[in-house]
Amino acid sequence: MQELNSLTPALQEQVLSLIKTAQDFDNTPAIAEHVLLHLRHGGDKSDSHLVLQKDNQVIAYAHLDKTDQVAGPSVELVIHPDHRRSGIGSQLLKQAIEICGQKMRLWSHGDLPEARALAQSNNFIKMRTVIQMSKDLTEVSPINTDYQIRSFLTDLDNQAWLAFNNQAFAHHPEQGNWSEADLSIRLNEDWFDEKGFFVAQDKDKLIGFCWTKIHGGHSHAHETDSEHHDHEPIGEIYVMAVSEEYEGRSIGKALTMTGLNYLKYQGLNSAMLYVDEENKKAVNLYKSLGFVESGKDVMYKLKS
Repeated sequence: MQELNSLTPALQEQVLSLIKTAQDFDNTPAIAEHVLLHLRHGGDKSDSHLVLQKDNQVIAYAHLDKTDQVAGPSVELVIHPDHRRSGIGSQLLKQAIEICGQKMRLWSHGDLPEARALAQSNNFIKMRTVIQMSKDLTEVSPINTDYQIRSFLTDLDNQAWLAFNNQAFAHHPEQGNWSEADLSIRLNEDWFDEKGFFVAQDKDKLIGFCWTKIHGGHSHAHETDSEHHDHEPIGEIYVMAVSEEYEGRSIGKALTMTGLNYLKYQGLNSAMLYVDEENKKAVNLYKSLGFVESGKDVMYKLKS
């Protein structure tokens, strides 16, 4: 097992292949999207990587994000399906704890029974839960609002949106504190389409937004798109926020329904989203719009 500050192109390719294999096997994302983006494009110079190989192939991987010294380092790990239940997960965790210390936090995507057992057997306890919710798009109707809702304009809206996003998610561990580079990476991903990125305005003031994403298909073609999926396309309410000043005016509902209608008219049959379990306002909003719980991601911490 090696700890590396960066991955060679060959190791990067193997790690990305491992992540895809695990995701296809478990039918749930194997690692957080922002980590996957950094693996593909770079950008997390302070992070490190634990890599375990067998016969010159990566069979286990852990991503160590040590940037948050207050909340504690965040770790995500992936083990090839053919090499599970062999003690490799515990080896990775032991090494990660030695590197990151007792404040280490561990993500489990999908809340899979095997991952839950691995965490519990290594002295971790649950500290945060993110709910995955889904909705059938066959019955989606627009909702009227007194405020203008329009599509995001790349370059023209970047700075205003970044300022709004970072204020709205000031205490969020993944969505807050985005840089121009963080936004630029996503705007240049194959899945990005500004027509599915909606902002709400009061005159010239940005007061909310709803950003959609399509998995397994695109609403516009990319000549270089070589991604293949074994499921029909599904839409996602990727990120949504409303200014606290404008809460209680049904803007969140109007934005979400605008996003869902956009996804519906791309020919999609279903949509999903992620929301913190403790965010009762958002959970209740999505339930009122017909979303139901379909999965969970869990963050663990070491017992003190």
